[in-house]
Amino acid sequence: MRRRIPLMLASTLAVAAVLTPLVTQSVDRHPTLVEPSKPDAVSAQAAQLVAEMSTRERAASIIMGHIPSTDPAALSAYLSDTGLGGFILMGANVPDTESALQKVTSNLRVDESPPLIAIDQEGGYVSRLPWDDFAASAQLKDRPAADTARAFAARASLVARAGANVNFGIVADTTADGSSFIFGRSLGAEPTAAAERVAAAVTAEEPFAASTLKHFPGHGAAPGDSHQLIPTTDLTLEQWRQQDAVPFVAGIEAGASLLMFGHLAYTAVDPEPASLSSRWHEIARDELGFEGVMVTDDLGMLLSTGLRQYADPVANAVAAVGAGNDLVLMIAHSTPETAAQLAAGLVVAVDDGTLAAERLQDAAERVMALRLERAASSAVWAPCADCEPAS
Repeated sequence: MRRRIPLMLASTLAVAAVLTPLVTQSVDRHPTLVEPSKPDAVSAQAAQLVAEMSTRERAASIIMGHIPSTDPAALSAYLSDTGLGGFILMGANVPDTESALQKVTSNLRVDESPPLIAIDQEGGYVSRLPWDDFAASAQLKDRPAADTARAFAARASLVARAGANVNFGIVADTTADGSSFIFGRSLGAEPTAAAERVAAAVTAEEPFAASTLKHFPGHGAAPGDSHQLIPTTDLTLEQWRQQDAVPFVAGIEAGASLLMFGHLAYTAVDPEPASLSSRWHEIARDELGFEGVMVTDDLGMLLSTGLRQYADPVANAVAAVGAGNDLVLMIAHSTPETAAQLAAGLVVAVDDGTLAAERLQDAAERVMALRLERAASSAVWAPCADCEPAS
């Protein structure tokens, strides 16, 4: 029996109901969509495909990798040779025009089941698409939630048009501390207001691309930049439930496809960073009821801390999957060979019993189900017709 965190769910659902027509109104022509398969059918198909995989193939399928290139041959070879389930577009993968980027992403589709192609397109402070001029957090955090819906419908349409099917773009962190590095990226300085905009963003974005909530369980309470260290807080679990959890609950209730775990330590809950914490993954699954894909923040960030216990990228990946992540992301400090090393390490961990085979299978099935869902609902969307660029 799941126990969900108390929240004004009625108001969250009401916001979602209001925003749904806004998404429809925000495109200037009707896209052609394939009727999505029922969830049970997708899950069954995913289970069948994973059952036919070797342990090595399952391991590779839950890795999202990256190489800094726009070369078609290099990109195709990278995905073909590794069998990865995902690729993240960074600045080095994005040419000057949308049409050129579409050629890049087309060379990443090397499998009958297209990979997850992700991008960090928050807008504003974190933006990979130079042509995204729509309002971002700096403007939206003081505006009604409907403005967030319009902006994220527009933003997600650009993501989809570029050929990506996952956006790591919804910051569910909340903080009133203007000195925090996450403040400028947050959709609200106060939990309830942030929750309304997070729900709006998810509802607007999901028809276009799989939306992601980050950085669970919340960067706002833990000062410091997780690109360089492990931010920590002594906030208790009950305090978290009343504060930083609120926007994440709203985003989950709105239907976010992915939940990204931050390299943040809530020491009163678990001394390990959330990305490697089985306790935080249990809370997300059993208490918040999240059923989608759990993904790590970039595991390369752990290496950047310089801490000895995180110096081995393979050990980090094994620990992350064992904790409950379904998809491991590796960008910083990675090379074209890194993905193969991570996959091989996961196989060894299964063979020696360090990682349960059932855990790897479950992760592979969840990732494959999302790949199938996005492939079935792929479409070329128009930009938002009534959304105003950021002023």
